[in-house]
Parts: sequence; C-alpha cells; structure tokens
Amino acid sequence: MATKPVEARYGSLHNISMAVVSTGMIGIAILHFVNNPANAPSLSMNDPRFVLFTLLAMAMAYYVFVGVSRYANRRPQIVIDRDGIALGFGRDLRFAWDDIEWARLRRLALRPQLEIGIAPQAFMAANLRLSMWSFDDGLRPIRGLPTAVLVRDNGLDTRASAMLDAVRTFRPNLVKP
Repeated sequence: MATKPVEARYGSLHNISMAVVSTGMIGIAILHFVNNPANAPSLSMNDPRFVLFTLLAMAMAYYVFVGVSRYANRRPQIVIDRDGIALGFGRDLRFAWDDIEWARLRRLALRPQLEIGIAPQAFMAANLRLSMWSFDDGLRPIRGLPTAVLVRDNGLDTRASAMLDAVRTFRPNLVKP
C-alpha cells in the first residue's frame, strides 16, 4: 500500500480573517476620526500623529494584501512524500531524502515548529534566501545550525506535528528527539 503524501497549504480561515481584521482596524480608525474630528491629526508630515497613523495604516494594508494573497494561493507550501520534502513559500524547492539529515519538533513560544537539517552542499545549492528579520516568512534560519531551516506552521492548514509524523512515515531514521 502506497503512503499518501502530506501537503500543507495556507489555511483559508486564518488568512482571510487576517485580511478582514486588518481592514476593520483601518475602517475603525477612519470612522473614529470622522466622528471625532477634534482628535484627528492634521494632514501634515509635521504632525507626529499623522505620521504614526499613516505608518500603522500601511502596516495594516500590508496584512490585508498578505491575507488575501495567501487566501487565494491554494498551492501546497510543504509537500512530504516518498521523494523527499518540497518547500514552497515563494522558493519552490525540493530536497530529496538523501539531502535531509534530520528532522525534529521544537517549541517556539507555545507552538511546535518543524526543524529540518539539510546536507551542507544541498543547502548551499538551494539558496533559500533566509532572513532572521522576515517576520511573515514560513521558513526561518535556526541560530547555531547553519544548514537547517525552521518551518513555521502559522497560517498553514497542517500542524508541524503532522508534518513530522509524515517524515517519520517515509523516513523514520531521520527523526530526532
């Protein structure tokens, strides 16, 4: 019997909720200033409140864009199958099982996240463009482990523990405690 691959996509409810809440926050701020014009900042870059609210509105507009684009993106971001692990998140790379050295769960705050150790030559050839400062990226570098990636399951429809179970199904020798 063939084992079914595990595919993790962006979760629809999570991402559309992020877009709706961000839009609502912008609307509430505008409504507040329309109803209380005395509290509204002047439309000038010299008013620090105007600059602050403009930056906050741009941040919320960014999350509207991220939420809607992830809601519309139904392609799998993680695929774990008999050939290896495919990573999406704008990179669309596949690592064969021979390129993967280990996998484990690690708690990041309250949620478990999947860590994947990749062979150095495969890691360098992949050019994953990882950044410690990219807060919305599903892939992160791991401090102290130069050829490993952290797969964040925030906003995905599959938990990290289910992804580790899939790795255990296809290659149980790669799972580290």
